[in-house]
Amino acid sequence: MAISSTFSSHGLHGKMLVSPSRKSYSNFGGNNVWLKQPVHCKTICLLADMSKSRSSFPVELFKKGRNQCVMSTNNSTLQCSALGNKFQLDDVIEAQQFDRDTLSAIFEVAREMEKIEKKSKGSEILKGYLMSTLFYEPSTRTRLSFESAMKRLGGEVLTTENAREFSSAAKGETLEDTIRTVEGYSDIIVMRHFESGAARRAAATASIPIINAGDGPGQHPTQALLDVYTIEREIGKLDGIKVALVGDLAYGRTVRSLAYLLAKYQDVKIYFVSPDVVKMKDDIKDYLTTMGVQWEESADLVEVASKCDVVYQTRIQRERFGERVDLYEEARGKYIVDMSVLNAMQKHAVVMHPLPRLDEITVDVDEDPRAAYFRQAKNGLYIRMALLKLLLLGW
Repeated sequence: MAISSTFSSHGLHGKMLVSPSRKSYSNFGGNNVWLKQPVHCKTICLLADMSKSRSSFPVELFKKGRNQCVMSTNNSTLQCSALGNKFQLDDVIEAQQFDRDTLSAIFEVAREMEKIEKKSKGSEILKGYLMSTLFYEPSTRTRLSFESAMKRLGGEVLTTENAREFSSAAKGETLEDTIRTVEGYSDIIVMRHFESGAARRAAATASIPIINAGDGPGQHPTQALLDVYTIEREIGKLDGIKVALVGDLAYGRTVRSLAYLLAKYQDVKIYFVSPDVVKMKDDIKDYLTTMGVQWEESADLVEVASKCDVVYQTRIQRERFGERVDLYEEARGKYIVDMSVLNAMQKHAVVMHPLPRLDEITVDVDEDPRAAYFRQAKNGLYIRMALLKLLLLGW
């Protein structure tokens, strides 16, 4: 199946087709031209000073940065750039890269993906595309939802579950060398890494899209996208909401990314409820202040829960404490969402959690319709289907 992008300039009209095999074919004024290297369908060629001759001419494509290319012919040069900033998704690295319009557009595509998922036959729009999942840390929901998303859209998956131990990283291979190798086998890479900033390094190295599936204590942008999508679906709005972020706020990459996205909306207030040892870091607080977002720290979960539309609980992450088991034990179990918290919440409010949970939400909460965390996890499938579609095919 080919994906097309049309253009018209200086009397030349044509259509650029990109096949899943990554060959590119163009028709300029009726003349067929094969390109030596693929042009992603999210690019469009802007023709300038081009000969109006309808005779055929050879074309070469040279990459020029992550988002531009130059097509050289025997007559002239074609500059290629992305189609509009709104859908200019080369990679998904951090929550700050999205504005409100882009978020709304992604959510619209996610709703379309939900319709596709409910059809038993799924879709074939990504047939011929390969996604590599490169996970250096354990994952269940993120890895499987990405793999499910790719397969439900007709694509294929190359996967490694524990790249830190069972890949050449164990032999000392650099991340950059791994990315350069893996991109030769696939069209997109979804990566989880134990180091903050690793996804940015991978994106700087790769010539194919990189999706950050979590980089240590840094960020988890696709989780934040599905969280905001879930809030909108559950509460019915994103402006004017109150959100409690609870638990491990120092090392929790999900709450950091969510805070960045919530700052895009108007009249939002965020409450931070956490043990002293894992309080939200100053960089997030400073960012929220700069963006005009109200925030408040509190030690009283029940009181905060009574005011909020969303109680976003997280687990205390044992793996982030190293040898300081004493600090972990000090933090664990201090804030638990149980029936007493649920009873204090408003009827329309919801409890969310990025999962996995340990004991920070009691199992009896699961039966309450305000427990949204498993619906939240399902929404991750639709968001990730949308991102794969936009990164590989464009709008």
